[in-house]
Amino acid sequence: MNVSFFRELLDSIVDRSRALTTLTLGGNGAHGDALELGRQLLSRRGESSGAILAQRIVMAYERLDDAGKLAFFTMLSSEFMPDTDAVLAAAAAYSNSPSSSTMRALNRALESPRQEFFRRLNFAPGGTQAIVRMREDLLRLLKAHPELRPVDDDIVHLFGSWFNRGFLVLRRIDWSTPADILEKIIQYEAVHEINGWDDLKRRLDPRDRRCYAFFHPSLVDDPLIFVEVALVRDIPGSIDGLITAEAAISAEDPNTAVFYSISNCQKGLAGISFGNFLIKQVVTDLAREIPSLKTFVTLSPVPGFRAWLDGERHREDSQILTPSEISTLSVLDQEDWQNNPEWMKLLKPLLCELAAHYFLREKRANGQPLDPVARFHLGNGARLERINWPGDLSPRGIAQAAGLMVNYLYDLKDIEKNHEAYAEHGKVVASPTVMKLAKTPRSKRLPVPAS
Repeated sequence: MNVSFFRELLDSIVDRSRALTTLTLGGNGAHGDALELGRQLLSRRGESSGAILAQRIVMAYERLDDAGKLAFFTMLSSEFMPDTDAVLAAAAAYSNSPSSSTMRALNRALESPRQEFFRRLNFAPGGTQAIVRMREDLLRLLKAHPELRPVDDDIVHLFGSWFNRGFLVLRRIDWSTPADILEKIIQYEAVHEINGWDDLKRRLDPRDRRCYAFFHPSLVDDPLIFVEVALVRDIPGSIDGLITAEAAISAEDPNTAVFYSISNCQKGLAGISFGNFLIKQVVTDLAREIPSLKTFVTLSPVPGFRAWLDGERHREDSQILTPSEISTLSVLDQEDWQNNPEWMKLLKPLLCELAAHYFLREKRANGQPLDPVARFHLGNGARLERINWPGDLSPRGIAQAAGLMVNYLYDLKDIEKNHEAYAEHGKVVASPTVMKLAKTPRSKRLPVPAS
């Protein structure tokens, strides 16, 4: 089905109908228009007039300040709710006479009118992108207004269908890709900053580099997520050699594909998983294209490590660090510690051991690892393969992870097994090398307090 054709057809219907249709609006300015139009959208029938209303809501919403956006989402939260009496009646009918028809009636009664609101809003030209931007605002407002969570739940429910893997298109990004998309790659890069066009060309143009992105038919020239890949001969432990033009050398018959940067592009799609599909699809495509590739790994940041480490070394009753180790780690407070060879030699064994402990034993309340990147890759079925220090001594790498990076290994024959171990039992699958670093629980190394 040609989605673009039908979208263009709908847009033309909207444009023609607008000239023929006059809508009576209440309210006062953009704020009142958005609220009143939102109520009207659910009360109208007919896709043509609905599309006009949807477009006017989008236009009115875009003029709102934060107070107006808060009022808009509050209206959706408080007014567009399932009818309690209808739900109770449908539940009673199903309880008295369970059948497919009473179950359908109960499902209809339970569905939030907000979902229908956003479905109709999606009729507007550019409606999908507008709703993605709305959710970006909503996520920001949720921090101070958690009562808006039901609105977000409804949007996420719809996005799960609208951004289903079946609708996503994988495209390779290279130097011949249109400039407007290349500009967005520079803008959206979230892991290792791209410093202008020359830097971007180094990451895209040589034969040892690849970049792939997922696109959606409703966001044609705006990537959802992209991954940068280097084709090399060995598993790397440092990012500098991969992204600097001086150090990078094209590999002959590369045996290792390194996923060194994965960037989500749409803040409004936070929590909608694309990365697992992206990596597995790229692994499959690369293995088919380049038979010499046998190893697929990441070179990943550890964004939560420095915060955890600083919390432990400044904690008076740390059960993880000895006083001597706390003293050693105080080197991290010194300016330019990364340029002092003696300090680097002193820090390396301790930081590697602490990193292994951090990954294998430090957990959130739900039993998952503290580190968000670890949760992503382990959940995809990867194995924690190697701890690298120093791996990233850029200002960001030092601030986030005290220079630490890690490799996650994607072994096609073990992905499903690793995923099940993590999903069902919370097991962090790690290589023998990493396991050896954390063989002795650190809390047992501390002296037993005197009774």
